[in-house]
Amino acid sequence: MIRINLLSQEREKRKRREASGPVAFESGQKIAVACTLIVALAALGVGWWYWSLRKDATQITDEIAAAGRETARLRTLIEQVNQFEERKAQLQQRVTLIEQLRRGQSGPVHMLDELSRALPELLWFTQMQQTGTELVIDGRCTSLTSLSDFVDNLAKSGWFKRSVEIIESQVETAQPGGTDLIKFSVKAQFAPPAGG
Repeated sequence: MIRINLLSQEREKRKRREASGPVAFESGQKIAVACTLIVALAALGVGWWYWSLRKDATQITDEIAAAGRETARLRTLIEQVNQFEERKAQLQQRVTLIEQLRRGQSGPVHMLDELSRALPELLWFTQMQQTGTELVIDGRCTSLTSLSDFVDNLAKSGWFKRSVEIIESQVETAQPGGTDLIKFSVKAQFAPPAGG
């Protein structure tokens, strides 16, 4: 039988390799190392991408929560502004109404003032009714002269149009020994003078 010493050949190959310099990789080993490096780099890239997406998601979630809080705060402010605007509109309506009443207040005051000035002696009113600018006055007097003086005084006052007219007048007979009274009804148009 022949014996072959394979161990010595292996030792010689190792010695040659060590003498020749660093170990050179074979092409299969090179491909395996390259693939390992590519997989490692891809894993690192995916890991970094996942970490950055997670960080962005956390930041966006925080921004959404902050925007929600800001929206709630702004809603309360909008409600307050709407309440203030409603209150302002109500107050403005009240102010406008008060101003209209103030402006309109002078008319009735002047009308009553002019009626009292135009009133002759022994004439009195029993009822006054105003519809717009038209005024109907019912009353009593002791003579037709005082009634005609009253109508004339109203026309001269400047606060009533010249169309002051007596609608009706009738004599009411008094009981024996009393004075006869004249029941009258006068219609006039109240119109402030151009300068007043």
